[in-house]
Amino acid sequence: MVAVAARTPLIAGNWKMNLDHLQAVAFVQKLHWTLKDAAHDDGSVEVALFPPFTDIRTVQTLIEGDKLPLQFGAQDISVHDKGAYTGEVSADMVAKLNCSYVVVGHSERREYHCETDALINEKAKVALAAGITPIVCGGETLEQREAGQTEAVVKRQLAAVIQANGHCISEIVVAYEPVWAIGTGRTATPEQAQAVHAVLRAQLAAATEQAARIPLLYGGSMNAANAAQ
Repeated sequence: MVAVAARTPLIAGNWKMNLDHLQAVAFVQKLHWTLKDAAHDDGSVEVALFPPFTDIRTVQTLIEGDKLPLQFGAQDISVHDKGAYTGEVSADMVAKLNCSYVVVGHSERREYHCETDALINEKAKVALAAGITPIVCGGETLEQREAGQTEAVVKRQLAAVIQANGHCISEIVVAYEPVWAIGTGRTATPEQAQAVHAVLRAQLAAATEQAARIPLLYGGSMNAANAAQ
């Protein structure tokens, strides 16, 4: 996912359910040298990593020792603060791991875990309350795009978040992630992504005077070959 527009670009790397503990160590050791060589520590670009929960602290320990300018995030959170919710991870637990971000509403969560707009909005709310920036994802399916429903779908998804979070809406990050491009090898063109971003930016501008500060990201089958574009 890469932010576009004149604000500080945010590059967010979602590892999904990949790399066990030992694989994460090996990967970060390679990543270390790449980041050491990259001149991105002048504040011109913000980079955040989203490992699986089992790898977050390991990755932090390796990277913080080298004082590399990276942020960290979680791939999901619970709407519950604490209690008998087996397998859930609370926003406070994530905050205690010094995570700056959390992904909510990813299309894979919507599809495979049947997450609704209402649940996603609640996750965004508890993240904000814990001092974590939610990266709120939304996007249309291939069928919806071909039916000309892209704008209506993304506006509905964002409207629900705006309504639920009101005055805090300027504290979120919005990610356009078309379902038809997630893990399929198909990628939206820059023009397609910008067209949807323009719709989302206008919607945010109608909701807050701080809309210009909200990063808009694109995600969907991104790789080293197309990230710059």
